Amino acid sequence: MTTYLFAGGGTAGHVNPLLATADRLREREPDAVILVLGTAEGLEARLVPERGYELLTVPRLPFPRRPNADALRFPRRWRASVDRVRALLREHRVDVVVGFGGYASAPAYAAARKERLPIAVHEQNARPGIANRLAARWTRHVGVTFTGTPLSHARVVGLPLRAEIERLDRPSARLAGLELFGLDAGAPVLLVTGGSTGALRLNRSVAASVAALLGTGWQVLHITGSRSPVDDPGLAGYRILEYCDRMDLALAVADLAVSRAGAATVCELAAVGIPAVFVPYPVGNGEQALNARGAVDAGGAVLVVDAAFTPEYVERELPALLADRARVADMAARMASVGVRDGADRMVDLVLEARAAGRR
Repeated sequence: MTTYLFAGGGTAGHVNPLLATADRLREREPDAVILVLGTAEGLEARLVPERGYELLTVPRLPFPRRPNADALRFPRRWRASVDRVRALLREHRVDVVVGFGGYASAPAYAAARKERLPIAVHEQNARPGIANRLAARWTRHVGVTFTGTPLSHARVVGLPLRAEIERLDRPSARLAGLELFGLDAGAPVLLVTGGSTGALRLNRSVAASVAALLGTGWQVLHITGSRSPVDDPGLAGYRILEYCDRMDLALAVADLAVSRAGAATVCELAAVGIPAVFVPYPVGNGEQALNARGAVDAGGAVLVVDAAFTPEYVERELPALLADRARVADMAARMASVGVRDGADRMVDLVLEARAAGRR
């Protein structure tokens, strides 16, 4: 029996691939013991126990990015965090450490190295984070989502997807989705989403221009997120939700999407062949634009910088795209060509390779 420690969390972008890989490993190796290392503050604190895995926690410890009091305290806190994880590795007799980035991964990688345990890594973004850049120096078992991710020993495995997305049969699920969202089976659907918290620019620009979009004969399913709701004008064919807990059915009904370009969003749309207009989040290190690059280069998506996605842009550009059904269909085929549905299996293969290498 093998004991695995999965490390990562903070955001859904880290937690969901972790859980997808853990679930697939549990399917393929039912007697495995799978533990998860995270923080008490991240989404993992809720999602991991809900999925039936034991959560072990370490304090949230960001790497210092400027000289200040926190930077002076960091070395002591870092050593304490690594020592705590080493004790957990010994207590639970862990055989393999699998990291997905985020605050919990860095001390897990360092502790595994000190304990001489095999390490497997998954990097979801095209531009890797600090923790995974560190770990890639210590292992040859590094899985990445996107081609060209600058990590040592990188192997493209794709993103481990949630089972309901990985196994989604869009034609058969479409009717259930149309019924759930109150949409017409006779008209195509534009899905607009900025993620669970929303995207202010997307929401305001689409809401201000929705009449022009509806005028093309399309319907709009607009998932606003929690932080930037918009008023419902009550127009036929326009459905607004603050939150959607059946994104699989939202994807089943969508013929085109307007969205941010987080790794999970890009990969889910590509996996099921939904073309997109990506509007990358303008804050951060630019990873969202890089995440979308493969889909854009393949012709399955177009990219618009956040500042340019105005109501004027929506009214000028999107109706022309929606009216060109042949172009949308071509984009869908091109989007599907870059999609990966078996990322969870590929990542599990990498984990098992790391375990075998460690035993040798």
